This record gives sequence, structure tokens and C-alpha cells, in this order.
Amino acid sequence: MSKDHIIYGIRAIIEAIEAEQSINKVLLQKGLKGELFSELESLIRKKGVSASYVPWEKLNRITQNNHQGAIAQISPVDFQDFNTLIEAILEKKEKPLLLLLDQLTDVRNFGAIIRTAECVGVDAIIVPKSGSAPITSDTIKTSAGAAFNVPISKVDHLKDAIYYLQGSGFKLVAATEKTEDSIYDVDFIEATAIIMGAEDKGISDSILKLADQKAKLPLMGQIESLNVSVACGVFLYEALRQRLA
Repeated sequence: MSKDHIIYGIRAIIEAIEAEQSINKVLLQKGLKGELFSELESLIRKKGVSASYVPWEKLNRITQNNHQGAIAQISPVDFQDFNTLIEAILEKKEKPLLLLLDQLTDVRNFGAIIRTAECVGVDAIIVPKSGSAPITSDTIKTSAGAAFNVPISKVDHLKDAIYYLQGSGFKLVAATEKTEDSIYDVDFIEATAIIMGAEDKGISDSILKLADQKAKLPLMGQIESLNVSVACGVFLYEALRQRLA
């Protein structure tokens, strides 16, 4: 947890959550009790904030200040409201290009993907609130600052975002090896949202079945898959190639 973007103290974290600050994660002391602590726990559950219970010693290693058993990591970038963001994009652009990340967990892969997305003109990146890599100082560094240029939205459920996008005229293309269709058979010129999966498991089955089209990359060597940030780059640049043709 980067010390550059932390707040500590139960009341301070409660106020940050109520003020709708972008919080990556809250660390709570194991076994701690008390009325104010219970209020914080309830608020975390209500707002869907990611939290973990850790030993007192771990909190002390992060800060020597009076943390009161609670430390929160604030995101260095602000996340945008999903519905408002999509409406604004559709007002400005007829055929946007979006990127959905299904439980990507590596912060450096996230940063690399954001950097490529910014380079090809992706209009927004959508990630789930739960189980997704946070934006940390490492993410910012790997993105070469692109994380400040690409709108990013966190949603409660990626499924609901997919339904909304399909209802708004987007085609959802899933990057997966579980298909015989090649990336080069996909039309990326229309309004498109590309779905990329987790580093180890790929796209979850429940998300995969919602896709309008599935596509894979041809692999000629013995290795069965590419790094997710590299694979994402290939998909995005194929979409850009088609749009520039």
C-alpha cells in the first residue's frame, strides 16, 4: 500500500467514504471492536468498498501514526459514474471503442493496458468494483501517466454494464481461446466494447456467454497464451487498423 495515498483513522475513513472518494481498499485490524468501528464496517459493506482484516502489526508497518485500527488507500485517479460516462461518450461519438476488464488483478498489467488504450483512443475502460486491480502508484507509473487521460469507471456488476452497453448499441467482443473465430474475422468499426479476462483464468464463463462475438489470436508457437496486456494491445490495434482503413 503506497504511503502517498493513504488516510488513517476510523472517523477520517468514514468521512472519505461518505464523500464518495475513490478508495481502493481499507485495511481493518483483526478483532477490533467498538461502536465507531462497527459503523465503519457497515458503511464499507453498504458502499461495496474492498476491505481486508489484518494484524495490528501490519497497520503499524504502513504508518506510525495513530491509525485506530483502520487504514484506507485512496485511488490517485477519480473513477467516473458509468451511466453518465456512457451517455456523454455517445453524445460526442457515433462509434466509440470501449474496454472491459473482467477481474484483471495485476496492477502493472492494468497500467500497461491503460497506456495502450490511451494510445489507440479508447473512449473508456470499465472494471468491476470487486476483484479488480486497484489503481496504485505502480499502475500510474506503468501507464506512463495515461491513467489520468482515459476515463475509467468502476461498476458493481460487469454483467449489468454489458446489458446496458448492448441496449445502447454496442457490440461486445470477448477475447478468448474458447472459440474457433479469429480476431481478423471481427468487425471493430461499429460501436464496440472489447472484453479482456484475468491473467490466469481469462474471462469468466458467466461473462463470456453474454458476449455478442468471441475471438482469439492465432498462436504459432508452443506457448498457449500471451500476456494479457500484450493480447489486449493486439486487439486494440486491430480495431484501430480497421478504423483507419
